Amino acid sequence: MADQRSVTRPAGPAGHGGPAPDRDTRVGRPGRGADAGTAPPTDQQDRGSDAGVAQPADQQDSGGAEPGGWTLSGGTTARDGASTMGPDRATLRLALVVGGLVLAVLLGFGLGRANGRPTDRTAATVATAAGDHTHAPGTGAHQHDGTGGDSSGDAATGLSVSSGGYTLVPSGGEFTAGRAGELRFQIRDAQRRPVTRFAIVHDKPMHLVVVRRDLTGFQHLHPTMAADGTWSIPLTLPQPGVWRAYTDFTAVADDGRQTPATLGVDLVAPGEYAPRPLPAPATRAAVDGFTVDYEGTPQVGAAVPLRFTVRDPAGRPAALERYLGAYGHLVALREGDLGYLHVHPGPGPATDTVTFWLTAPGPGSYRMYLDFQVAGVVRTAEFTLTVR
Repeated sequence: MADQRSVTRPAGPAGHGGPAPDRDTRVGRPGRGADAGTAPPTDQQDRGSDAGVAQPADQQDSGGAEPGGWTLSGGTTARDGASTMGPDRATLRLALVVGGLVLAVLLGFGLGRANGRPTDRTAATVATAAGDHTHAPGTGAHQHDGTGGDSSGDAATGLSVSSGGYTLVPSGGEFTAGRAGELRFQIRDAQRRPVTRFAIVHDKPMHLVVVRRDLTGFQHLHPTMAADGTWSIPLTLPQPGVWRAYTDFTAVADDGRQTPATLGVDLVAPGEYAPRPLPAPATRAAVDGFTVDYEGTPQVGAAVPLRFTVRDPAGRPAALERYLGAYGHLVALREGDLGYLHVHPGPGPATDTVTFWLTAPGPGSYRMYLDFQVAGVVRTAEFTLTVR
């Protein structure tokens, strides 16, 4: 419907012959005299880079020869024909430090390789209280954006039938406007095999959002899957035109790895298409006598709280109920390309107010759809907003 990983810093071998200077060794830049017992951190990762690769120190003294001679114990220099003395304690300590640094570099490199894929950090990743993004029931405030590898330039999703190694394959014929039909589709992996394992995210393995390309007729549905991986659901497209269907899911690979993705495909209901203009921006919406207001101004690349307050037809605070594991669901679609964001609030007590943290993937006009449940009935409040 959109992680950072931390790795414990491995401890290197303890130094011998006295304590080493206590300095922090950073990835790629171990300082002179760094602690030989500390490996460089392996959690400094970025997209497309190998984590934990430390560069050897470029200023490591190893007792190199002075011009015309070499260093003796006690710091004296022997000239040609002079006899040498055994290494003193300082020289032995230096050798241990250098050896420890080399071992720390090798250990850090190996752990970095073993740590797996680099963390995907995008500008549109929403900030949460915990700082991480997981896909288990009861997940805190987060949004689904470009983490699935979508090719869009600003991390909006749903713009392609393929993303993150998965492809949406619809089946069936055209729809007739105003008549009940059926939408059927499969999600296939990179080997073109139907996917049959999906994580349960907010009480459902698959979230389907359908909207006409003028952003009217919003529907949030939950299809069912057959044993062969075919999803199906009854679907009515009320008006003629081109509609966009989004599949929001988290696939589970054979090795247990979970990949969230949002894929999109167009559906057609033949007939005369008369697109409606987008309503003017407003912070208040009414649906079935309920009044919904929100506070907050979304910004590009920054997580901003949006606080929605729901009042019943009598003007009293509405008693929001949990629906799909949360007290509200928010979908935002961008006008034009229909870039998709699906946002959930963090867990909290049942009140008339629900807060979402939203990061706009780019400027433009958006249509927001807030699903909320009162007395067992789910309603959708719609808003237009402009992000500059």
